[in-house]
Amino acid sequence: MTRLPIVDFRTMEKLLSRLGFQNTRSKGAHFFYRHLDGRTTTLPNHPGRDLSRPLIREILREIELTPEQFSKELDKL
Repeated sequence: MTRLPIVDFRTMEKLLSRLGFQNTRSKGAHFFYRHLDGRTTTLPNHPGRDLSRPLIREILREIELTPEQFSKELDKL
């Protein structure tokens, strides 16, 4: 298994938008994204901090994306 690349909020937000997720609401620094097929995830926005690998792994599990697909999608951005 390869190491997940570490990304920040803006990069993950671009990726989610590219995959068809829409920001449905926010509460404080947490943004909630929903896909038309029902998948949802929460993305924290803490300026100056990158997302941790365990959090990225959890987001990928929620949006049903493998680490390999994640890396390929990042290359397209």
